[in-house]
Amino acid sequence: MTANNIIVVTYLTYLLISVTLTIWVARTLYKRGAIFLVDAFHGNRELADSVNHLLVVGFYLINIGFVSLALKTAEVINNSRSAIELLSDKMGMVLLILGGMHFFNLYVFSRIRRSARVPRPPVMPPPPVAPDARLTSRSRDDTGVVRQSSTALLVIARERAKELNRRDR
Repeated sequence: MTANNIIVVTYLTYLLISVTLTIWVARTLYKRGAIFLVDAFHGNRELADSVNHLLVVGFYLINIGFVSLALKTAEVINNSRSAIELLSDKMGMVLLILGGMHFFNLYVFSRIRRSARVPRPPVMPPPPVAPDARLTSRSRDDTGVVRQSSTALLVIARERAKELNRRDR
């Protein structure tokens, strides 16, 4: 085999093993991480699956990007021994990066799960607002109590809504 053929075979072997390992680890994370995310999102499978998918896509992008960047070498490969040593060095780095990414994903899963278990204070409704309109249409019923007509209330509500819309623009 010529030196050029040896380096090409080494590169192809490196790519094949690296991408295969990346896919295997990503699938394992996807399958096993789903359980943690469903728990973290209180049984919301759709949200858990979506987050899990996004984490796996990020995992693929980072790892395959690293594999691509680490492909290049300045070493001269003249024999099989040099090729195996180069392949071993590159695969060692890929495995370390995959392991690091695996533990990073586990950390992310545990943080998501832990934050979901922390009790949150109940959401309080906003305080009531004092009335800022005066009703003008009044009538007295048989008992002498002043009553507001529903038409007057509707007109006032519409005017108030228009005023608020003008302010928001």
